[in-house]
Amino acid sequence: MSAFWRFWAASSVARLGGGTGAAAFPLAAAALSSEPIHVAGIAVALELPWLLFGLPAGALADRRDRRTLAVAATATQGALVIVLAVAMITGVAGMAMIYAAAFGMGTCATFAGSAVRTMTPALVEPADLERANGRIITAGNASGELVGPPLGSALFGLVAAVPFFFQGLTNVAATFLLGSLPDRFAPGRQTTTVRGALSEIWEGIRWLVGHRRLGSITVLTMVFVITDSAWFALLALYVTEILHLPPSAYGIVVGIAAAGGLVGGLAAATIARVLPTHVLLPGLLVAAAAGQVVLAVTGGAVVATAALAVSAFAFGIWDVVTVTQFQRHTPNGLMGRVMAADRTAIMGASPLGALLGGLAANAWGLRAPLLLGLPILLGGAFLGWRLLRTARLK
Repeated sequence: MSAFWRFWAASSVARLGGGTGAAAFPLAAAALSSEPIHVAGIAVALELPWLLFGLPAGALADRRDRRTLAVAATATQGALVIVLAVAMITGVAGMAMIYAAAFGMGTCATFAGSAVRTMTPALVEPADLERANGRIITAGNASGELVGPPLGSALFGLVAAVPFFFQGLTNVAATFLLGSLPDRFAPGRQTTTVRGALSEIWEGIRWLVGHRRLGSITVLTMVFVITDSAWFALLALYVTEILHLPPSAYGIVVGIAAAGGLVGGLAAATIARVLPTHVLLPGLLVAAAAGQVVLAVTGGAVVATAALAVSAFAFGIWDVVTVTQFQRHTPNGLMGRVMAADRTAIMGASPLGALLGGLAANAWGLRAPLLLGLPILLGGAFLGWRLLRTARLK
């Protein structure tokens, strides 16, 4: 098996375990407490590390061998979750341990992700980056979002500790696959002086802000994420109150939408060869705006589900194309910090969008977040077209 396919397999297996854990962790919390805040807090524990440690993790990815960093973080994940599984079997796992394990898993995922997202350019030719990223992202989303969560729920229903053992085994497998990669991931930069971590992080942020193309892409992605999160956070209510479907239909609707995202990820390389970035990315924002309009005006389940699939299709292409742009145009010695700065900004935009969507829905109804996102997406599309059309590549 070639180095790229071993890397692809490691990413896919790790995402499968992550999806399994994403379902099992809140179920474990719910088994110990019926308080909604205790269960909802698990998501915070899993995702908060990206905001806390994303930038330092990017700096570390530029200072250390990226393969070694990914192996260490993935192996630590495996150890943490297996310890939790043993504790659950022996009856000593309480809410504090579950929270600590979730936070630890999120922290390790932050450091592993910062390394892994910078490794693809060392494994494929520059011309093949879109295709390679499409395969990695699509397989990861399929295993982590379509297969992992229902598998985690099913395994938890058998024995509560089983999904955590399973996640631990996926981490072990991913660790060995990553460790088998060739030695191509030495630190991107070497310095003769010791500088503080804050100055290194600031260097990456300053470079991203100063790069017209990539800085514009970060801003446009934030626009996309804010408007998407504003209504997606309320999708369960939309399905039951606007489409008048039973709660059990929510998973089906989300699954069909996710399938649209997978198709978009696979098609991204072909579409990117036909359309230049300054046309493609604004066009995707327009497509997302059209999808939101359809969702806002329809009450039919078939039409709404099709609109969701189209929006997810656009997001799938966006993810592949933007990651490739960063990998292609960022100096290797800065890639960890620059991509971490981009990721941290996006992770901050998601809860902001959900908050704004909730406030808008409370004030004006469930369709309001969909309609309010329309001028933002169209304005972002026009601004993005102008900025990206004239951006000079570095």
